[in-house]
Amino acid sequence: MRNMKTLLFLFLFIAVSITGYSQTTATIAPKDTAHYWTIHGQNTLLINQSSFKNWAGGGVNAAAANIVLDYDFDYKKDKLSWDNKAILGYGLSDVTGSGWRKNDDRLILNSLLGYQAAKYWLYTFYANFQSQFTNGYDYSSNGRTLISGPFAPAYITFGPRFAYKKSDNFRVNISPAAGRVTLVDNDSLSSIGAFGVKPGSKSLFEFGASLDAYYKINIAQNISFENILKMYSNYLSKPQNIYTDYTANLFMKVNKLVTVNAGVELVSDPLAKIPITNNGITAYHSVLQIRQIFGAGLTYKF
Repeated sequence: MRNMKTLLFLFLFIAVSITGYSQTTATIAPKDTAHYWTIHGQNTLLINQSSFKNWAGGGVNAAAANIVLDYDFDYKKDKLSWDNKAILGYGLSDVTGSGWRKNDDRLILNSLLGYQAAKYWLYTFYANFQSQFTNGYDYSSNGRTLISGPFAPAYITFGPRFAYKKSDNFRVNISPAAGRVTLVDNDSLSSIGAFGVKPGSKSLFEFGASLDAYYKINIAQNISFENILKMYSNYLSKPQNIYTDYTANLFMKVNKLVTVNAGVELVSDPLAKIPITNNGITAYHSVLQIRQIFGAGLTYKF
C-alpha cells in the first residue's frame, strides 16, 4: 500500500496521455475532418569515441553511446489546447580502466491543459513526472556509492498555472500554487533521508511556486540553440532555497539524418545530498550537479 496513491496518480497520468494518442487515428483519417491532433518527435542516437596509441600528448581511450526519444502529442481546438511530451534518454560511456558507466538516464512525462485567455496568455493546469531507469552511483571514493535509483527519486509536480506563449519556441509558465511529491522508493536511500524525505520515509510533499521557461533560437542555417529552465520554491520549508534546473542544447544539422549535438545541464537541488570525500572522511552535501553531452549521430524526425 505504500505510495499507492502517488503511483495511482502516475498511472492515471500515463493512461490519459495514451488515451489522447489513441484518439489520433480517428481524427486524422478523413481529409474533410478538422485535424485537432499534432504528433511529432525525434529519435536520436549519439556516438562519441576517442583513442590514443603512442601519443606524446597523452590521453585515455573512451567511447560513449546515447539514445534519446522525444515525442510530442498536442491537441488544439478553438481556445482549448492539450500538450503532452515524453522524453526517454539513456547513455553509457566506457573509459579505459573504469569500465562502463551511465552518462544519461531520464524518464520525463509532461502534460499541460490550457485555455486561451488572450492573444499570448493561457490559463493552464499541468502535471509532470520525472525519474530514471537504473541505479546511479558516485565513484569519487573507493568503490562506488549508491546515490539514486528507479523511483529514488521520482518527482511528481502538478497545479494550476498561467502561461505566456509567444510561439512554440518561446514560452513561460508560472504557478503560484504548485504541489510537488518526491518519492524515494529505496530502503538504503530513504533510511538516510535522501532527497529531503524524513529518514525511513518514502515520500515528501511540498507546496510552493514553480516556473518553467523555454526559448529556442536559430543561430544560423541548420544550427539552433535551446534553453530550458525549471525552478521551484517550497513555501512549507526554507522557500529561499530554490530548486533550479537549467539545460542548454546546441543542435547542428549536417543533413536529413546526421546531426551533431552538444548539451549541458546544471542542477541546484538543496535536498539532493551528494557524498563528498575529503581526507578519507565522507560527508553528504548539496552541491551543483553538472551533466555534459557531446556527440555526432543519427536523428530521425517525424
